[in-house]
Amino acid sequence: MAILTAYNPTKMALLELKRRHKQAKRGHKLLKDKQEGLMKAFMAIIRNAQALRKEVEEKLGDIFESFLFASASEVHPEFIEAAFLVPAMQVKLTTVTKNVMSVKLADMTAEMKGDPIAYGFYQTPAELDIALIKLRDAFPLLVKLAEVEKKAERMAEELEKTRRRVNALEHITLPNVQDTIKYIGQILGESARMQVVIAMIVKAKE
Repeated sequence: MAILTAYNPTKMALLELKRRHKQAKRGHKLLKDKQEGLMKAFMAIIRNAQALRKEVEEKLGDIFESFLFASASEVHPEFIEAAFLVPAMQVKLTTVTKNVMSVKLADMTAEMKGDPIAYGFYQTPAELDIALIKLRDAFPLLVKLAEVEKKAERMAEELEKTRRRVNALEHITLPNVQDTIKYIGQILGESARMQVVIAMIVKAKE
């Protein structure tokens, strides 16, 4: 550890260091509590994200399978490509930000308008219709997964920041202040003893 050279060995400096030490200990406790709270919230979000991702992957696998069946049909590929040229749906994404343990997290809501099928049925396979309907139904879940994973990212950033601050207080600030308090206490103690010795010598000479 290190002695804080910014403080001269005086009683005022000792009082200031003791006050700083008390504040640092209080700050350390608050940050530790915050760290524990963040970790609990982060783990809950991670569990939610894992469950959502599994569900999304299953639905996307089913959707891709329907698209594969559509591509493998006897319909000419150009007709399938042409079916996607005209946008059929509109999506309005709304976000509401809330503060959770000093972390700004966004809740996202997707509002969809229109029909996923905006082409004629004559030249396209039924499997394509099925795939697009499944994709429309799965879209809100995709938005929810994006929301939850972004929350996990923000919580992880805040958790790391808090961890660094806790470690800095625990391993640098508090030990250095404690060592400086001890050092100044020793200096002041030696000075007080020296003054007593000098006073005794002067008294003995009288």
